[in-house]
Amino acid sequence: MEFDRSRFVDRELLDPSNVMQGMSLGGGPAIPGRTAAAGHDGGCGEHNVGNLDFLKKGEVNLGTSIMAVCYDGGVVIGADSRTSTGAYVSNRVSDKVTRIDECIYVCRSGSAADTQAVSDYVTYFMDSHKMEIGKKPKVEVAANMFRELCYTNKNALTAGILVAGWDPIKGGQCYSIPVGGAILQRPYSIGGSGSTYIYGFCDSYYRDGMTAEQCEEFVRKALSHAMARDGSSGGVIRTVKIDANGAERKFVAGDKLPFGPL
Repeated sequence: MEFDRSRFVDRELLDPSNVMQGMSLGGGPAIPGRTAAAGHDGGCGEHNVGNLDFLKKGEVNLGTSIMAVCYDGGVVIGADSRTSTGAYVSNRVSDKVTRIDECIYVCRSGSAADTQAVSDYVTYFMDSHKMEIGKKPKVEVAANMFRELCYTNKNALTAGILVAGWDPIKGGQCYSIPVGGAILQRPYSIGGSGSTYIYGFCDSYYRDGMTAEQCEEFVRKALSHAMARDGSSGGVIRTVKIDANGAERKFVAGDKLPFGPL
């Protein structure tokens, strides 16, 4: 069978290193009956003007669903696991919940490279801070370190962060740091492209005084609804419960989600 660069499956199997590139970059044959528009890279879809990632006009290529909920004595955080490169799912089981300290975790959304780099910096700073003060660091300190880095470099980063954890001073806490570097402390917070689909669900479901088990169920249900509606979210659900005893990770497989696509 002749290699046809206009076909995604042909590029994926026969030229995987250039799977996201259009046919004109690989010297392949033109698509019969089609003339490339100005700025078109030549054959990765009629909407693919000026880019190589199959996106339609106005479509966003960064997607995720993350969430954090506080309860009396701790906090529960969770995230989906889909990492996408345009329309291509590059990793379906990525871990978007990152450990900063024993009782401080973050959920990352936006550019994976940006959020991983910022998380590495804050982890290093918090380790130094903990050695200096000789005790567990406060969640608020970690959140403000993230806020400082995201705000100072807001023109260079695409990073939406949820910082959550427990400390002896304030107990369970959740801080939302959206793209741009603002900071908000909330009893619960959601983020990522999938969050736009579940604002109503979260407003109606959340109640003050929920237990840890109720918060875990809330996170699982909300994220599964977001993953069902948002094409840029999916995979599995990873959750972490953080309290005075430390952090407990849990995992929900993709075929065990409490809600799936209709």
